[in-house]
Amino acid sequence: MQVPAQFEYQRATSVEHAIALLNRHGPESRVVAGGHSLIPMMKLRLAQPEMLIDINDLAELAELHFQEGVLRLGALLRHADLLASPEVGLLCPMLHDAERVIADPVVRNRGTVGGSVCQADPSEDLSGAFCALRAVAVIRGCSNAGEAYTRTVPMREFFTGPYQTVVADAELLVELQVPIFPDAGSAYVKVDRRSGDWAVAAAAAVVRLDDDTVTDVGIGLTAVGARNFVAQEAEEYLRGRAARAEHFAEAGRIAAEHCSPADDQRGPADYKRHLAGELTVRALERAVARAGRGVKWRSR
Repeated sequence: MQVPAQFEYQRATSVEHAIALLNRHGPESRVVAGGHSLIPMMKLRLAQPEMLIDINDLAELAELHFQEGVLRLGALLRHADLLASPEVGLLCPMLHDAERVIADPVVRNRGTVGGSVCQADPSEDLSGAFCALRAVAVIRGCSNAGEAYTRTVPMREFFTGPYQTVVADAELLVELQVPIFPDAGSAYVKVDRRSGDWAVAAAAAVVRLDDDTVTDVGIGLTAVGARNFVAQEAEEYLRGRAARAEHFAEAGRIAAEHCSPADDQRGPADYKRHLAGELTVRALERAVARAGRGVKWRSR
């Protein structure tokens, strides 16, 4: 039987309380919400925090709002609640695409959006999606002098390596902000070995159009060693070109060329590189098909 190392436990009553606990206990403390990534790592002794800080009571971090063209997702928002939102499905269908293929209902009912991105697993579904969408992370913390602060970090700068992010020891991710444009379409496509498994490879795309011209594009790649989960070179190629099959095919080739997949139990590197290119094309085609549907929104 796998048993975690000994640890202490405290339940935070507010965001300020959680940050104070993180500040007090330092780098040996960890935040827990859903726990579907952290607890298995603790059982395997891959993570051995001395203090677990439970933030499940912080309802303020579980809210979903749409205001002034920005979709605001609390870090404690459950996957199931994000998937159940019809407004998200209309404004940003990519997020529903990704949520449908995350694990199973048990995990989606307890796992959180913020926990997923803070885990920074190279095969995690939402990281590539948020990077393609050019989402922004809102982080709150406490300085050494005890002063509270809030800072924002583009998701394309959020990840510093496998299982590493810019969130410091005395900081807490509180919100993800996703810009929404009425002339955009988005999509997420994934290949896995079995339903709900980690991705063998996945691609996310958001495309803005003016008639048939791509005015802006975001391409995210998962599980294939793309730098910061982004196919930047493919984006640069596609921007300003017509939304045509031959241009999507070239963007897919460029995306595959610039990723660095590794051989592992999910498949050889050459196969993953092929998937990166093919899935990029599929995501772009699906995103363009969804663009310009004339979806109207209300700020609230």
